[in-house]
Amino acid sequence: MIVEFEPKLDSFAEHLIEMKTAQSRVYLLYASTEDAQVIFRDAATYNMTEAGHVWIVTEQALSAPNTPDGVLGLQLEHVNSDHSHIKDSVYVLASAIIEMRQNETITEPPKNCDDSGVNWESGKRLFHYLKTRNITGETGQVAFDDNGDRIYAGYHVINMRPKQKRQIVGEFYYDPAKATMRLHINDSLIIWPGRQRKKPEGIMIPTHLKVLTIEEKPFVYVRRLTDDEVACVDDEVPCPLFNNTNGVENDYCCRGYCIDLLKALSQRINFTYELGLSPDGQFGHYILKNSTTGTLPSSPPKKEWTGLIGELVNERADMIVAPLTINPERAEYIEFSKPFKYQGITVLEKKPSRSSTLVSFLQPFSNTLWMLVVVSVHVVALVLYLLDRFSPFGRFKLSHVDSHEEKALNLSSAIWFAWGVLLNSGIGEGTPRSFSARVLGMVWAGFAMIIVASYTANLAAFLVLERPKTKLSGINDARLRNTMENLTCATVKGSSVDMYFRRQVELSNMYRTMEANNYDTAEQAIEDVKKGKLMAFIWDSSRLEYEASKDCELVTAGELFGRSGYGIGLQKGSPWTDAVTLTILEFHESGFMEALDKAWIFHGNAQQCEQFEKTPNTLGLKNMAGVFILVAAGVAIGVGLIIIEVIYKKHQVKKQKRMDIARHAAAKWRGTIEKRKTIRTSLAMQRQYNVGLNSNPGTISYTVDKRRYHRLGGGSRVPEKAWLGDNDMLRNRRYLDPAFKPKHSPKVHGPMLGKIKHSGNLMPPKYSPGYTSDVSHLVV
Repeated sequence: MIVEFEPKLDSFAEHLIEMKTAQSRVYLLYASTEDAQVIFRDAATYNMTEAGHVWIVTEQALSAPNTPDGVLGLQLEHVNSDHSHIKDSVYVLASAIIEMRQNETITEPPKNCDDSGVNWESGKRLFHYLKTRNITGETGQVAFDDNGDRIYAGYHVINMRPKQKRQIVGEFYYDPAKATMRLHINDSLIIWPGRQRKKPEGIMIPTHLKVLTIEEKPFVYVRRLTDDEVACVDDEVPCPLFNNTNGVENDYCCRGYCIDLLKALSQRINFTYELGLSPDGQFGHYILKNSTTGTLPSSPPKKEWTGLIGELVNERADMIVAPLTINPERAEYIEFSKPFKYQGITVLEKKPSRSSTLVSFLQPFSNTLWMLVVVSVHVVALVLYLLDRFSPFGRFKLSHVDSHEEKALNLSSAIWFAWGVLLNSGIGEGTPRSFSARVLGMVWAGFAMIIVASYTANLAAFLVLERPKTKLSGINDARLRNTMENLTCATVKGSSVDMYFRRQVELSNMYRTMEANNYDTAEQAIEDVKKGKLMAFIWDSSRLEYEASKDCELVTAGELFGRSGYGIGLQKGSPWTDAVTLTILEFHESGFMEALDKAWIFHGNAQQCEQFEKTPNTLGLKNMAGVFILVAAGVAIGVGLIIIEVIYKKHQVKKQKRMDIARHAAAKWRGTIEKRKTIRTSLAMQRQYNVGLNSNPGTISYTVDKRRYHRLGGGSRVPEKAWLGDNDMLRNRRYLDPAFKPKHSPKVHGPMLGKIKHSGNLMPPKYSPGYTSDVSHLVV
């Protein structure tokens, strides 16, 4: 610590209080005699001049009247020999002028020294010759540096004794043999502050340290105390979080890999600690700030650290016990112990899984193959139908059953047979009968066996067997180096991994893409990897291996790169660095660090994940839901078809009823006609019977008809031919009717009409009963 103060102050207590908090107990004082007197007075008030402290002062401060006992100071040799100093200085000046006169011409100097516009070049050359002097005079070796200051001046080391006595305990002198200055001190002659003969340590080693950590599973687990809890449990350590923004301190409890390491260190090297969490929740990164102000010339920007590193650099903490990666940027500002765990950088991703869709059961075959199978079923069914239908041996009789001819295979039965053979279902009926069709059926059965066996084997490969382990091959994967839109990768802002990517020129393109996706904490990134929002998370291998062992759905991809280690951070020049390093090396040799790895990082889950990978996946509803949906669709189609069949059947029944009613009416009408015919036949038979009895060639109906239709009487026509036939009468009456206009030519109907004689408008009745005396065809 360097403290600059205003001269001639009445009190230096404020500066001394600030110095008292430092670990160092060695004070280098450069002050005038007056200021040194005030500083010694205030230091004595705060017991800073007692045992354990060391004061090294300049010659002026050594002359203060109240210089404490044990103070060490420097005093120039021959300090009181003015004659010797003047003699040496004149000799140096004379030798420089002589050498200059031999080599150069000395010009006349300016008359007035106030004339700043005149430069005496010979004066500059003389100054150059003076700086090159190196002589041995009465005051020792006389030589100068580039600025003209004397070097190789000899000093006495003075030790203040009681009553302001000065004791020479050593000297700083010039060694001509090696042409360098040497220091010789007789430690046995020195009396240290507090009148101690033993040399003090010069530092105050604090035994109570302020230790900081950060939440990073599995190294540090953080749990907040609830309102009902008063203290942490046995395996936890209180680790309050002090919020710099609002000044509120929250109570938390910490446990984990680093907490167990901290406990072991404190017991082994004997210190107590006060644990706290990182105020901003980050490991820390540097921010470049320009320190130039006003018109001063520009200077390099200054690095200001945040997070845990910032707390250590600003001396607000003594130690960092966390998974702190050792890298050059941090090692420039803080001390690191030897690594307590070696690790590297790797990539975390979610294991690729086969997409289980509703049609997962169709994945073993391509769409083209499925279409060919369906087409083949119906083509074979059609060929079977044609072969069985047109084969001369397709129909034959079963002599041992009955004598009726067996039906040939129809198209519906052929389709049913083809699907039944393919799906390995029993075929009860509708099998081919001809030899040619049966040969095709056997070939189709062999085809079905091969298709079903291939489907079964390939279904197991798609739905049951081991999945591919990773999608990425590692950091050198081309998809990471040239990031695509559907592949996002990220790390944690300001972390050691982030710094690693900044340093690597070959990863600059990848880093520019990552920088926009980086997360504040590793927990957020790992959660997004599990959800599938983040494809690849690049982070320390120890943490990612822990996450992969805890969740078998996660996996680390590729080999480690950027290998480094986790170390314990300490302040620059901390007295605890060597002790912590030696203790960590002992822990590695004794197996303590390996025990921490098994207890906190692996958790014994690595073997479970390995066994899980070797075990085939169990098929669930998600994999086979499509089959059930297919069955449900078949049921729905069947129900739909049966509804259509019922509706069609009802329509057919109604149509059949109408046909039955029409047939019944027609039958009834036909019955009536037949009944009438039967009555007429009976009457005719009766008349025939009466003729036979009376030998009267006439009949009753003939007599009546003769009376009504007198035109029928006479002539040579016999009674049975008195009336024209029914057909002739109906056909000819149309031509006797004046209202009727014949459609045919008179040449056709003329001869017929000429044979018909009629008188006036008298016509036979339209519905005259047919009559004939020949009823022999009715007699049975």
